[in-house]
Formats: sequence, C-alpha cells, structure tokens
Amino acid sequence: MSEIRKKPDAPQPSDKTRAQYETFPYPARDPKDEDKRLVVGSPGNWDEVVHFVFGGRDPSADGKKIKVLVAGGGTGDALVMLAQQARDRKAKVEIVYIDLSESSRKIAEARIKRRNLEKSVKFVTGSFVDLAGQYGPFDYIDCCGVLHHLPDPDAGLKALADALKPRGGMGLMVYGELGRIGVYHMQEMMERLSAEAGGRKRLNLGKALFDSLPGTNWLKRNPFVNDHIQGGESGFYDLLLHQQDRAYRVDEVFDFVEKAGLRLQQFIEPMRYDPTTYCSRHDVLDKAVHVPFRKRAALAELMAGNITKHLFYVVKSDNKIKPPVPDRHAVPFFVRIDGAALARSVAKTGHIKINFTGLSVTRGLPPASPGILSRIDGKRTVGQIYELFDPSPDKYEFDAQFAVMYSVLNAANLMYLYPSK
Repeated sequence: MSEIRKKPDAPQPSDKTRAQYETFPYPARDPKDEDKRLVVGSPGNWDEVVHFVFGGRDPSADGKKIKVLVAGGGTGDALVMLAQQARDRKAKVEIVYIDLSESSRKIAEARIKRRNLEKSVKFVTGSFVDLAGQYGPFDYIDCCGVLHHLPDPDAGLKALADALKPRGGMGLMVYGELGRIGVYHMQEMMERLSAEAGGRKRLNLGKALFDSLPGTNWLKRNPFVNDHIQGGESGFYDLLLHQQDRAYRVDEVFDFVEKAGLRLQQFIEPMRYDPTTYCSRHDVLDKAVHVPFRKRAALAELMAGNITKHLFYVVKSDNKIKPPVPDRHAVPFFVRIDGAALARSVAKTGHIKINFTGLSVTRGLPPASPGILSRIDGKRTVGQIYELFDPSPDKYEFDAQFAVMYSVLNAANLMYLYPSK
C-alpha cells in the first residue's frame, strides 16, 4: 500500500535533493532483475542485525511481529532484502518504507511486487524526519546513505532515535571523509564554475569536466570510489554532483551518535577499524591498542585511507545489549562464505586472506581451525564440535583456539554465534 504524507508546517528536505532523485533515482535498478538475484549487503542483513543489535537472539523467532522502518529507502535495496529475508525465515514483520522521491518509490514498489512481498510493506512518500514518529515505534531502523544528505543530519538521527523502541537498534551508513578524496574537490569545481543547478545539463557538464581532468587530479587517482564509472548516470550524479552531502571522520561519527542519545555497537567490518590490521609492529602500536575503542577506530581510519563509508549499528545509550561471545553452549554459523571450502583452504595454508576495498589482509588461524570449521553446521554447539574430535584435544586449548579463530572470522563479518540459551 502507498501513502503520501507531508507535514506542511515542518521544514522539508532540500528541493534540490528531492529533484535529483526524481530525475536520477539511485541506485539504478530494474525490477525484472529480482527474478535473477537478491541484492544483499550491510547494514540490514538480518543475521548481522540480530548479532549486533539483539545480542544474537532474533526477536521474530518466537512468532512475535516486529516492526521495521527503512528510512530514505530509495529504489529499495534494503527494503527488498529485509522483506525477502523475513519471508524466508517465516517471520511476522511489518516494514514501513519512507522516501521523499516518488520516482524511487515506484521502482521499490515494482521490485517488491515482483517478489510478491506487498503484504508486509507500507509505502510512504515524504520526509522520515517528520513522519518516522507517526508510524513507530520500531524494533529496527535501516537508514543507509541518507542522513548525510539532510539539511540537518543531527535532527534526522534524533527523529529516528525517538521512533526507536527502547530495546531496538539501527543500521546506519554515512560517508567517510578520507576514502572519498577528490569527490568534494569535484563538487567545489562545479560550484566555482556556477554549474547548472540540477538536471541533465548539470550531468553533462559534470561528465565533461571529469573527462577533462588530468591524471594528477585526486579524484582520477582515487581507486576506492567508482560509482561515477560503474553506476550509470544516477551513480555519477549521486557521487560527484550532489549539492547536499557531507562526510564524517570516526570521531565525528561517535559524536553524531552520542548526541542523539545512542551508543555505537560496532562498525562493519570490525577488522577495518582495528589498527593491528594495518601495522603488525607492537613497538609502534604499543600506546594505541590499549585505549578505548573510539581512539583505536580513529587511528585505524587514518592508517587505512580507503574507508569511503562508515557502516555501523547503534542502540539507545541505556541499552546494555552486547553481541554474543564464544562459550561451550553457543552455536557458531557462517555468513557470506562457504564453510567447507574455507576449511579445505585453511587446512592447506593455515591462514585466511580477506580483501577490503583494495586491501588484502592475511590472518593466520590456529591448528585446530580446519577441524572446527569442517564441523560447523549452524546447529552444533561449540561443546558438541569439541566432542567430535578424536582424539579429543585439551579442553582449555580447544577453547583458546576456537576463540582466536572466531575473533578473526567475526571481525571480518564471516561468522556469528547463536548465544547460549
């Protein structure tokens, strides 16, 4: 179902932003492609949400209906993923989609209809800053790539926080400053050239300008942004010609979250925000690893240089929920990876190689890892996996090796746990 709701006496989002997404809905999607693939990613993948927001315990698992908001849902990637995953696990869910672009909403609606998911979704056209509270409260809110386009991002996040249930959480994405080097140079060049305010004339001028830039230009030298090359017209416009966007450093993300009365649970992927990912010298990092998470993450961002966006999960500041940790009764399971193939690879090499936006990271895994990985089926507990070893290793040594292996795979977003009952 669809609704158009606007609050006439409240400040509305930028007319330029609205006009942009009416002309160039982003990202470009063809509803017919739903027959061939499901777009998945972070934030919003439900296994990930359960792990970081709900402490490993799925609130929809006991048959209770949960309420989800997709704030600034665009052409529907997060919406379709959440709705499809809910149906796959036979969960009762009500999803509210809010976006100010009617063109984007029509594409999202067509994608949902293609998958026959209409019964679980309510479509609303307007500003979620004004409307989120009218449809809440929500168990989970997904807001990916939107807050940084608002006239007042702080007010936007506060509106979402107010619409969140006390034990709910959010998956958010905002732009990262350091990995987007050159993007804001391009936007400044367009401003200095007094470029057309919007539409196809602005797009054509932007393309001509980009094509004319020398190889020394920061944007031309930045291999970590590619929407202007691979994302079609809407990708080019959204990345380089947007007239209302800002980027954040790690410290600013923490301030942003805390000002809204929220607490940052974790960045995705956690390994990217760990200084030891980029430097193995303990003498160099001695004073940087035994400091609060915020300081470690800020240093890691400076070291990496390739973080173009910050993806993270938050809960209310007084919500003490934490992701589950290994114990004998926890059940490990894989995400985004073939466990059997990983077990065979680790048996041969003793390590795992992980790629993060052009950076390859190799991590050694303990000797028992191949045997553990080959026995993980998403049902066995850590204790049951231990019992399958013959001869059985020392219990304390096994637990220590499992903990090390899990810390590596969890930090790369490849393994989670169902917690002890």
